[in-house]
Amino acid sequence: MKRLIPFALLLLSPTAAFAEAEDKELWISLGSDALAPLSEAFVREGWKAPAPSMSKEDVVVIPVRESQLSRIAEIMHDQFNRCAGFVTFESRDEAEQSLVPEPLVPSQELITYTIDNAAAVNCMANAVTEANVRSTINSLAAYTTRYYTSTTGVSAANWLRSRWATLASGRTDITTELFTHAAWAQPSVILTIRGTTLPNEVVVVGGHLDSTSSGSTAPGADDNASGIASFTEVIRAAVACNYRPQRTVKFMGYAAEEVGLRGSKEIAAYHKNNGINVVGVLQLDMTNYRGTSADVGIVTDYTNSAQNTFLRNLIATYFSTTISHVNTTCGYACSDHASWTNAGFAASIPHEAVVSQGNPYIHTTGDTIAKSGGTANHALKFSKLAAAFVAELAK
Repeated sequence: MKRLIPFALLLLSPTAAFAEAEDKELWISLGSDALAPLSEAFVREGWKAPAPSMSKEDVVVIPVRESQLSRIAEIMHDQFNRCAGFVTFESRDEAEQSLVPEPLVPSQELITYTIDNAAAVNCMANAVTEANVRSTINSLAAYTTRYYTSTTGVSAANWLRSRWATLASGRTDITTELFTHAAWAQPSVILTIRGTTLPNEVVVVGGHLDSTSSGSTAPGADDNASGIASFTEVIRAAVACNYRPQRTVKFMGYAAEEVGLRGSKEIAAYHKNNGINVVGVLQLDMTNYRGTSADVGIVTDYTNSAQNTFLRNLIATYFSTTISHVNTTCGYACSDHASWTNAGFAASIPHEAVVSQGNPYIHTTGDTIAKSGGTANHALKFSKLAAAFVAELAK
């Protein structure tokens, strides 16, 4: 894949190319409901209030400086419970063009969501363990920060790639790679299980590996070590069950989500621009804090309704007595699924709770596993759901 590099090369100089990067002008798109609160916050910071260059329906485009991205992310979380809640672009033209979403990729209209692969679902769902999910959460949360420009953010990505490679050892049909991004240090991480009979059709399961805060401790145990941990355990279970999907499956840890979905936006664009037939995307972002009585909040905005129904049917078929669900909304660009939706691919995001009642500790030094009771019991439910998604959609 273009721009993927061997693991060892990145270790040589993870941040040297970015150490003296200028505070460049970037452009972001965000929901128009966030413009007034953001402008007020800019004034309080002593910054010039942003002037929209273009708006369309409920989305506006404004210019910002790169140094302002982390503060904008804080505002979007504090005011709207969105993470990040905006999309970052390198140019004004790119940002304005994004206001016209891509139509659904034609091949996706042919997808049928059948549920008839119980043997694979049950094997993987029964193989996942709370201890393994908890271990991955703790390993990622141990980094001081996983911020996208930090040395520890790069180290965390390297660790994740190494962990996935270890889980996949012995399987020649599985590869692990780094997807580098030209504008910042932290790479994204991709593990690919090549499909047996439909290798050109791709199922994606992803979540962001970065955390907030370049200047203080940001363990990000729930946001989003938990999502990464939930599907890392699916990788282990797939190998343990000798699952060999007909369609290709890609597990992705995205860089730089907290500053405008930057990693996933580049990856989704790569797949679209290269004509890669992505038939479905599952996003796991925050899976371990149970803020509501329902286990799963299925996000209904900026997602694909048919695939959302598929998720509900998976729960009804395999987990009716152990996983409850409710619909919820998340707002504009609230996580990486929006990058795939904007590129014309079917994407869904099952959240740890109703979004408005999710983890109140995220984006703080207090985002630790202790705030989720010290276990990964809730995140394990998302491992089971993701296993069913992979087993049934990639079969």
